[in-house]
Amino acid sequence: MTAGTVLDAIKSRRATRFFTDAPVSRETLLQILEAGRWAPSAGNRRLHRFVAVQDPTTIRLIRAVAPGMFGMPAALILICIDWRKAATLGCETNLAGLYIDVGTAAENMLLAGHGVGLGTGPVTSFSQAAVRVILNLPDHVSPELFVCVGHPVETHAPRSRPATPTRLDALVDWERAEPD
Repeated sequence: MTAGTVLDAIKSRRATRFFTDAPVSRETLLQILEAGRWAPSAGNRRLHRFVAVQDPTTIRLIRAVAPGMFGMPAALILICIDWRKAATLGCETNLAGLYIDVGTAAENMLLAGHGVGLGTGPVTSFSQAAVRVILNLPDHVSPELFVCVGHPVETHAPRSRPATPTRLDALVDWERAEPD
């Protein structure tokens, strides 16, 4: 794989919000979960847990408490933080690292879904308390981010990037940058 291939995948991936009724196989979901497993993790501690959801009734219940979830995905992957494991390793105060690990796992899963031809989209707007009850999560595991997975609806064309995307030089400062 070349750097160009990776950059092409990054540039062409879009957040999918609307999905068809077509199912996603467990094997495909396992590929996406495997990508999350290989995400960078602070100190390689793996303080997150993944919960895969394919039952349509459970997905509908979660969607009812997730205003950020617009469509009905065929599957969900919930990325959680295992606070008991974090405490055991003395990491419960390194909040930035814990949440960065959630983000790196999510990005790997989003890209893997794109790579296998599915639509994926992140959702962070949901009731953590309700999701905890629906999925019967233990108290030491906090739900943080959903990755919605499914076949994108063709009538909802992916939103394109802005006509004038943010230029790289507007985002980057170099050490010893010249004053404006």
